[in-house]
Amino acid sequence: MGFLNLQYKTVVVLGAANRRSVAFHVGMQLRAEGARVIWVVRSEQRREELSKRLAPDPILVCDVEHEAEIEALGAELNELAPTIHGLVHSIAFANYNIQDSKDAVPALPAFHDVPKRDFLQAVDISCYSLIRLCGALRENLDPNASVVTISISDTQMAAENYGYMAPIKAALDSTVVFLAKSFSATSRVRFNAVKAGLLKTSASAGIPGYLDSYFFAEACTLRGEALQTKEVADSVLFLLSERSSGINAQGLVVDAGMGVNYFDRKVVDGFTQSESGATAP
Repeated sequence: MGFLNLQYKTVVVLGAANRRSVAFHVGMQLRAEGARVIWVVRSEQRREELSKRLAPDPILVCDVEHEAEIEALGAELNELAPTIHGLVHSIAFANYNIQDSKDAVPALPAFHDVPKRDFLQAVDISCYSLIRLCGALRENLDPNASVVTISISDTQMAAENYGYMAPIKAALDSTVVFLAKSFSATSRVRFNAVKAGLLKTSASAGIPGYLDSYFFAEACTLRGEALQTKEVADSVLFLLSERSSGINAQGLVVDAGMGVNYFDRKVVDGFTQSESGATAP
């Protein structure tokens, strides 16, 4: 039995899109620990694309935009896994609605011009889905189960290219707290978020100018090396395990020290030298 004691535990993992996804790495790490993984993906097409990589684990389909599908997922899981020890929510979506542009980095609409439909859709998929999923699966969750979602390292850093997703991730962070309080009336189910720094994933590729932000984030880490998706997955496994039993209603920042190092001498020198026309290191 390993230190995390996840062997034979059943964990439902939502949000795998491909091998670069946080959810994919989490599921693979859970497998290595001897856990039983049940994957939930958005569409039949996604299930077909991942079937070989995820076999022989069961793969269910649920588009969380549709409450009927969430209820159907609950019924399927009731048959497949009457007891769920862990739930991983790694789902986010934003329709940035970028217009055709000749600019190398197309600009997003100003925050105050974000269309209502786009904003509410992002809230629905990225935040409200966690509430509905936990409600639909509440009878299946083990009394000591752990629920973990994926947030971002800093929701108050106004990164223009991330657009309105930061306020939505802030809502997700708050949702974790309120779910923990709500479930505490009848169980010891824990709810936490892993607040990840910038990662190289397929989802991030859809963010305008993300690559520049990614390299800046890498320069700002205390070690000078980018955060790895596996490191985020390892943190998720810790929160899923009984080794984190005293952690509830929290956000665990995993950013390799980026958030404390924006004024590193090399980072500042790189900016000032590029401003003066010199070649940045």
